[in-house]
Amino acid sequence: MTRHPRLGRLAAGIATATVLCVTASGCVTVHGELAVVPGAKKSEAARALKEFTDAYNAADKAYDPALDADRVTGPLGAINQAGLKARRSYNPDGNKRHQPLVLDDAAYVIPKKAGWPRWFLANTDSNRDEDGGKLDTRWLVVFVRSGPDAPWKAAYLAVVPPSQVPEFTVDGDGFATPVKPRDESLAVAPAELSTSYAGFLQDGSPDVFAPSSSTTGWRETRRTTERAGFSFQYVDQPLTDGAFAPLGLRTEGGGALVFFSSKHFERQTAAEGLRPEVSADTKALLSGEVKSSLTKERVSGQVAQVPPRAEGAGSGSDTGAGGKVRILNRLPGLVAAKGA
Repeated sequence: MTRHPRLGRLAAGIATATVLCVTASGCVTVHGELAVVPGAKKSEAARALKEFTDAYNAADKAYDPALDADRVTGPLGAINQAGLKARRSYNPDGNKRHQPLVLDDAAYVIPKKAGWPRWFLANTDSNRDEDGGKLDTRWLVVFVRSGPDAPWKAAYLAVVPPSQVPEFTVDGDGFATPVKPRDESLAVAPAELSTSYAGFLQDGSPDVFAPSSSTTGWRETRRTTERAGFSFQYVDQPLTDGAFAPLGLRTEGGGALVFFSSKHFERQTAAEGLRPEVSADTKALLSGEVKSSLTKERVSGQVAQVPPRAEGAGSGSDTGAGGKVRILNRLPGLVAAKGA
């Protein structure tokens, strides 16, 4: 499944420490906190979900990015803040069609880990199902907390059918197992997913992704670079650091569910006598003057089902049929534009 058609509306610090170091798992250690502990209590996770939803609804109603800026981060934050900024520019009185987002029936998948950041997954039902509610979906929201005095912020959002939510590996206390960024037991290590995805979209290499509208289908759509007086160029870049770092959970069977980020540029150049069309959202995020070209910058958050590495294969190599990474959902959003 790919982009939810109504997600456009949703698109819309580490605490001061004496000592900071990075552990082998990629976690930030603050004040020597090396104990492996649950990332959050369930009551804390429930409160974080409510605070995010309340802040999102206030921001969406007023089209004011300041109202939920401290509750979003990562790719979801970039998309949400840019989207609100754009819509506020041509709806200064707010969103007259606002309908509150409801996220309920939440199941919390909380990994045990050492140090910071800490995070958890909220598997929720929403009031935004497709086709008038006939097509059931689950909204997966990843919350991250960068330090002991920092608020919980929503970093990733994915919308998938219930059948695509995997069984997670949990311990005797019901806590999940996080995946290390460079886990070599997977077909593609989480730290390599964004780079692999950008490379695949550019030239089909590495061939580690299963066919879908977010992989082979998207590449095919972009093959036609000349259209009615306009030429198109595409550049894809990985996003891997800080709030855009990948986050993964071990699933039954040896694989993992991994959330990761990427950045995508689309440049449209007009033939002499023509100009690229500039939408209201693009105009609100535009720098420079559109004379003959327009470059759009998008940030995207993906969730992928990553299988275990085939025996004898290196991470990131061609995993063979049936062993490829499946992109379950992609949430892109325009964050900037430049004219020339």
